[in-house]
Amino acid sequence: MTTTVVVAPDRPAAPPRPGIFLAGGISGVRDWQRDAIDHLRPAWPAIYNPRRVDFPMGDDTEGARQIRWEFDQLAQADVILFWFSHETTQPIVLYELGRWAASAKPLAVGADPRYERRFDVVQQLELARPGLPLHADLESTCAAANALVSP
Repeated sequence: MTTTVVVAPDRPAAPPRPGIFLAGGISGVRDWQRDAIDHLRPAWPAIYNPRRVDFPMGDDTEGARQIRWEFDQLAQADVILFWFSHETTQPIVLYELGRWAASAKPLAVGADPRYERRFDVVQQLELARPGLPLHADLESTCAAANALVSP
């Protein structure tokens, strides 16, 4: 199977389905998306990656374009993978998790054991999505996402 990796701000006219969105930190965190793509590529026809190679920080027009792209692709994706790495708090990702945990969209969620708000993620998921596991490493989070793929 060929996988299409859609990188912000690209918007293919007819992206393959199903697709998965990579939700998690970008600024101040390692490029975990590259590792996730390697784990997801065998299972997913489309992977939506918000991490741009060169993002113009401080450009409000591009910032708004990025936010709109993420908002739209989160809604369009069939599954969302959330990964909370330990380097930063990632408040926008916490917001996105809250929004999508309250929906019926399939999720795979992981948080590094050193993530400073891991306790909060555990508690909120227990309330919003009882029974949804919180994975402790990126590999098992990707494996859970791969189990959610459906043609």
